[in-house]
Amino acid sequence: MIRTLSLEHRDAVQQIWALQHMAYPLEAELIGFTDLPPLLDTFETISSSGEVFYGNVSDDGELIGAIAVELEKDQVTISRMMVHPGHFRKGIAGGLIQHVLDTYCDAPLFIVSTGTKNTPAVRLYERFGFQPKDAFEVAPGVELTEFHLLLK
Repeated sequence: MIRTLSLEHRDAVQQIWALQHMAYPLEAELIGFTDLPPLLDTFETISSSGEVFYGNVSDDGELIGAIAVELEKDQVTISRMMVHPGHFRKGIAGGLIQHVLDTYCDAPLFIVSTGTKNTPAVRLYERFGFQPKDAFEVAPGVELTEFHLLLK
């Protein structure tokens, strides 16, 4: 079940932090960049991020996937996407993206960035209609691609 995760609840923040530290090392390995910002987060930086988090919570209460968005007047930026490695390839990330698209269906623009070498993420975003907009180097040999989805 997908639900809003309150950053005012320490347990929710702790679950987000733990999930990040299971999921993002795999992306870091894929793209060759160990200093991914989510891996540097603390409970405090997550709590004060200003992002809106949604989580896929299993029947037994385990956070198995999460997505975070930053909201601006005319756009929604997907700032984090993570799935528990034990739940890969089960449609969790796609369900979270669809939830965000449905929740903010009036937004004309959705933006997301991922490592250019992160083929699974690139394919996922493209499957939802996101198009590559720009690529930029964040460290020597490490490139991120920004994708846009225009709905209006």
